[in-house]
Amino acid sequence: MALFPFPTALVHEWFSPRSVGGAELVVREMDALLKPRLFALVDGESRRAGSWLQGREVVTSFVQRLPFGVSHVQQYLPLLPFAIEQLDLRGHPLVLSSSHLVAKGVLTAPDQLHVSYVHTPVRYAWDQMHAYLEASRLARGPLGPLVRWQLHRLRQWDVLSAGRPDHLLANSRFTAARIRRYWGRPATVLPPPVAVDRFDWRQPRDDVYLSVCRLVPYKRVDLLVQACSRLGLPLLVVGDGPDRRRLEALAGPSVRFLGRCPADEVARLMGRCRAFLYAGVEDFGIAPVEAMAAGAPVVALGVGGLRDSVRCLSDDPATATGLFFSRQTVDDLVAALRHYEEGRLWRQLPAERLRRHAERFAPGRFRDRLAQVLQAWMADRPCA
Repeated sequence: MALFPFPTALVHEWFSPRSVGGAELVVREMDALLKPRLFALVDGESRRAGSWLQGREVVTSFVQRLPFGVSHVQQYLPLLPFAIEQLDLRGHPLVLSSSHLVAKGVLTAPDQLHVSYVHTPVRYAWDQMHAYLEASRLARGPLGPLVRWQLHRLRQWDVLSAGRPDHLLANSRFTAARIRRYWGRPATVLPPPVAVDRFDWRQPRDDVYLSVCRLVPYKRVDLLVQACSRLGLPLLVVGDGPDRRRLEALAGPSVRFLGRCPADEVARLMGRCRAFLYAGVEDFGIAPVEAMAAGAPVVALGVGGLRDSVRCLSDDPATATGLFFSRQTVDDLVAALRHYEEGRLWRQLPAERLRRHAERFAPGRFRDRLAQVLQAWMADRPCA
């Protein structure tokens, strides 16, 4: 049964088998709770056998009909703000958008309530712009000034469209702070759902460390590889991406690259590792919560969204679920791992406690909290 007895719209940027991450988990839980009509720039999922969207109707934009629009939607970046504004949401008193780029910019009427769940203000237009430009071959070439101009225009539209939703939800305090800085608006923090029940925390522990993520530069897997190589600690690296060749060149004999692994194998590795390592700055970070659900302590950079999900041993040993290092450097991570090994700190981080902590992010908790805020905001809207 749907939460509200009237049509609800849910807008997501795109449905694609190429994009299956935290944002899609949020959308699936919103869909289960609200039974909405679905809208997106493009849809590559509803006709794919085995997809959770198989057979569903998804209203799409004109980008769906452009050459390679479904498979390479991001190549049409200059058109996407215009495209999202063309979605017709009339007849839906409640509109939810799931936004990491343009979904929050849909057009709604004064008698519609628009709530946007913001996964991140678009990173490559704001604080990560310079890193993006350095890594972009196109931006380094003759078209570099045009790329910079397009990002300038995207920032202008981003701020303009950020004023359209009635309420903003953020996945962490870190994201809420970025929203406040770039858009000048407050946001209510609602952590995303994590499928904790698929992990077994009762397995015996091996002496290996684990990394699971896409191998792209901003994840900073290079710090993990170099630190474990320097200390001779066994590290398993799960994932693939454009940074893999560079990372393999940095690795010593104690580091193994497993490539992409099935979900059940990842869950098994998380359930047996000595600790899960993470060196990137994330808006929230699903994988560390999954690791804690599997009973694995987290050794991570103490910056960003992980400060919402991981409790550091130095802050409160009685509730701790991991250990933070403070600077994004190899030396800081080496010091943290040496401290973790020499003090055998995993003994102070029991698996059962970690699992109980991770259950705070279970899908049911997310749905309950979302239902509460939506009901309150619907009751308070001026046109109620």
